[in-house]
Amino acid sequence: MNPKIRDVRVICTAPEGINLVVVKVETTEPGLYGLGCATFAYRHLTVQHLVETYLKPLVLGLECNNITEIWQLMHQNAYWRTGPIVNNAISGIDMALWDIKGKMAGMPVYDLFGGKMRAGVPVYRHVDGADAEEICENIEKYRAIGVRHIRCQCGGYGGGGYGEAPEWAAKGAHPGIYLDSKKYMRDTLKLFEKIREKEGYEVELVHDVHERIHPTEAVEFVKEMEAFRLFFMEDVVPLEHVEWLPRIKALSTTPLSQGELFNNPAEYKRLVQERGIDYMRVHLSQVGGITPARKLQQFCAEFGVRICWHGPGDMSPLAHAANIHIDLAAENLGLQEWSGIEPPNFVIQELSGKKGALLDVFPGLPEYGNDGFVYANDKPGLGVDLVEEEALKYPCTNTVTTWTQTRNRDGSLQTP
Repeated sequence: MNPKIRDVRVICTAPEGINLVVVKVETTEPGLYGLGCATFAYRHLTVQHLVETYLKPLVLGLECNNITEIWQLMHQNAYWRTGPIVNNAISGIDMALWDIKGKMAGMPVYDLFGGKMRAGVPVYRHVDGADAEEICENIEKYRAIGVRHIRCQCGGYGGGGYGEAPEWAAKGAHPGIYLDSKKYMRDTLKLFEKIREKEGYEVELVHDVHERIHPTEAVEFVKEMEAFRLFFMEDVVPLEHVEWLPRIKALSTTPLSQGELFNNPAEYKRLVQERGIDYMRVHLSQVGGITPARKLQQFCAEFGVRICWHGPGDMSPLAHAANIHIDLAAENLGLQEWSGIEPPNFVIQELSGKKGALLDVFPGLPEYGNDGFVYANDKPGLGVDLVEEEALKYPCTNTVTTWTQTRNRDGSLQTP
């Protein structure tokens, strides 16, 4: 059997209020199809247009087996290469082809990578709250269901909600989410001091700066956070200033992670070679799917850099499953983010066993085992399906994105 690509379809759905983009590749073999994630939640219509208008005509009639050839063809076909729009579009088809390959072989995708290196994938979850007391209460809820690694934030990433400029901002400044980096740093240090006093050192803690401070501030902040022995600190500098990371790492023992905004190997090759980070955090669809992510995982292994793929709510269960399949086969797995997979009241639902609309649309998601690990379902391919009738019940919306409109006290824009 050597099936060819018969059709490529895009399904957009938002069962939890976040725009998700799924690509379905149908083959000339009756009943054989694959699904992949092409989610760029804030530009979903543009990704859909690219897949339907440019990539579909390019790949129709090609043999499904030739995944690497098809990926390279899609990558170079427009001459100008990489970027979040084209990479997400490519990812949808690439993941779908790996899904098909696994189904043809009768194997889960991780078996195509050489099989399992581990029985389960260790994951971390997110905790937020109004103050240290509420955050510690939420930590305890997660510890009660076996979670050993927890990311702690207070009020998001140091800013409030979107709105008019606060009184302490410059007069006449535009609406946005206003940040005070110095206050954020002071408050975070106090927060982690209280968390360690309450929770001790048995729980592994993670913190995400989300690139909202200047690199010179990051040098100071990472050093000051050493006392709390974090599992890692994430995105302490913006993508545009990753050259600072080896310098920051040389001055502190706090492990660093970076990568959810990476698009192009040129952005991370030297960083990995110089051991400027400890954990690679790419978003699989953002780099173009399973094919480039698997290469990146192996590249990182050569330099002692571990992987901890991005796993937020603005990616579909297909991409979460792809994360887990690579993790299971990777020698250099560090940890896996597992966030946004369940509805908002996820702790209650995990304890009760109830599931929400997301899992009605996407049955087969790898499951959390109430022991700190996520387990694949071992079905052929990625193991996740799509119920199109359910997906149609939750249409996407096209609105102006506000959470990225972050600003400093003087009203200037700050990377989000």
